[in-house]
Amino acid sequence: MVFDTGAGTSPAAPKGPLSVVFTAPFARQVAVGRWFTVFASFAILTASGATYIFSIYSKTLKSALGYDQQTLNTISFFKDLGANLGVFSGLINEVTPPWVVLAIGAAMNLVGYLMVYLAVDGRTPRPPVWLVCIYIFVGANSQSFANTGALVTCVKNFPESRGVVLGILKGFVGLSGAVYTQLYLAFYGDDAKSLILLIAWLPAAISVVFVHTIRIMPYPRRRGGQETSVDPFFCFLYISIGLACYLLVMIVVQKQFAFSHAAYAIAATALLIVLFLPLCVVIKQEYKIHREREIDAANEPEPTITVADAHGLQMSTGSDTKAEEQQEQPPPSSSSSCMGSFGGCVKTMFRPPARGEDYTILQALVSVDMLVLFVATICGVGGTLTAIDNMGQIGQSLGYPAKSINTFVSLISIWNYAGRVTSGFASEALLERYRFPRTLMLTVVLLLACAGHVLIALGVPQSLYAASVIIGFCFGAQWPLVFAIISEVFGLKYYSTLYNFGGMASPVGAYILNVLVAGRLYDAEADKQPGGGFAAGSGRDKVCLGVECFKRSFLIITAATAFGAVVSLVLVWRTWSFYKGDIYARFRDGAGDGRLPVDQRRTPEKEDSAAVDATNTKG
Repeated sequence: MVFDTGAGTSPAAPKGPLSVVFTAPFARQVAVGRWFTVFASFAILTASGATYIFSIYSKTLKSALGYDQQTLNTISFFKDLGANLGVFSGLINEVTPPWVVLAIGAAMNLVGYLMVYLAVDGRTPRPPVWLVCIYIFVGANSQSFANTGALVTCVKNFPESRGVVLGILKGFVGLSGAVYTQLYLAFYGDDAKSLILLIAWLPAAISVVFVHTIRIMPYPRRRGGQETSVDPFFCFLYISIGLACYLLVMIVVQKQFAFSHAAYAIAATALLIVLFLPLCVVIKQEYKIHREREIDAANEPEPTITVADAHGLQMSTGSDTKAEEQQEQPPPSSSSSCMGSFGGCVKTMFRPPARGEDYTILQALVSVDMLVLFVATICGVGGTLTAIDNMGQIGQSLGYPAKSINTFVSLISIWNYAGRVTSGFASEALLERYRFPRTLMLTVVLLLACAGHVLIALGVPQSLYAASVIIGFCFGAQWPLVFAIISEVFGLKYYSTLYNFGGMASPVGAYILNVLVAGRLYDAEADKQPGGGFAAGSGRDKVCLGVECFKRSFLIITAATAFGAVVSLVLVWRTWSFYKGDIYARFRDGAGDGRLPVDQRRTPEKEDSAAVDATNTKG
């Protein structure tokens, strides 16, 4: 016997957008929604790129504390080490919610950069070099906490669109240098010391404001709905392109005309308005989700109550429960079987699962794929980062004015953004349409970077503008590719730790190419010049002038980058068949066992045996 419980009433007419948007329940939906997490991540990551503007205040740091170039490059190395040594933040993120990671990062940022500012401004006794290295390491290490807390969380919330997510989020990080330049000119004027103060308090304040909005959310059951649509990311892309164009126009205008403090304030106000435009996209998307939920609720079938034999109902319920338990329980894998003890991890360390499944941390670290990717990243990122950190000294040695050097930094920041967004969106489109491996795109980017290094080495007049564009683009393009490759090859289960391990290639490459190569050769060339590089009026600042100051350094860097491109071809060869499969099918199909269709292809033997079984069944 079946009873219909439908009331027979038609669903209420939909309300207008404004009557829904300006309500407390909708405001709560926005605040706790998946898309507001993306907006909060934009804000946090836009303020977390202070390490990319080191060349603006490095000259002030060098002259105020009386360092030579090798000492300055050593401090720069600890800055890069802190920014990329994210293993600690990754491990913390494995056992705590993201807000804990963000709160720790905010505290570290404030303490580290504030102590650097006090030392440069002379408010504390002149600290030894090792103490300044610790200060800047602590401040820069907060960037890895911001990346882990915000970026990794967004990748896990949108696993089907990780290339797009990485590209747009890393793009906002890339723009942070140009954003900081505009804000500090509006707040403090052309004062590099005050810039250090700005990067001490601003990222910490933003992280505290949004600390409780960043969290990992369960994947929605509805496939292809508005909650996981990629359309808002394209809106974010258009806004970020507008932001980049605005910053580029401001760079050109400020280079041609002298701005007053009020003009800088107006430019910064317009900049802040553009930075908050993604919030409008979030509200629009949440309204679509609200309407989608209303339609789903109206179209749900009316419930029925079936009266059956109690004994039969009990047996049916028990069998269904057992079947559901067996269906929901994932098959044991080498990734999860070792979590019980360290001995189990060691035993399975050299028996990794198929590519695309969840590796353990040890399985990923000892794999050949990770080793090859790490070496290629050391060569590629290390070379471009050396150029970025030394751009102030490169421009000075080639005779560019101080205003042009600030222009180089802003150009690097904007093209850093362009590289990140282009590699993220383009690699995702090429992978989806043509199965073009991300690893091969990484090789192309490394080869392009060689052109920028050659321009710096040759010192052709006015070529540093083009070199800044190429270096910024290639530096930015490498990161979304590297982090997407790690997530696709080694899985998302321990992505927060593996993501930060991949980032450690940056300080290793920077130490080898920046400190050991560029710093030493610069000082050696300065010693050959009249007065040993201590020019009149330079104080204790050792200065090298001429093309030879960085020529040998960047010829070596060009060779190292070319070597990295060759090494990356090994990874292209190893992962070619993997990328030719549908690596995201398990998220679209809702499969829960973590296996990819690439590794589930039916062999001819399996198809023959299945056909025989079907024939026997019919017989």
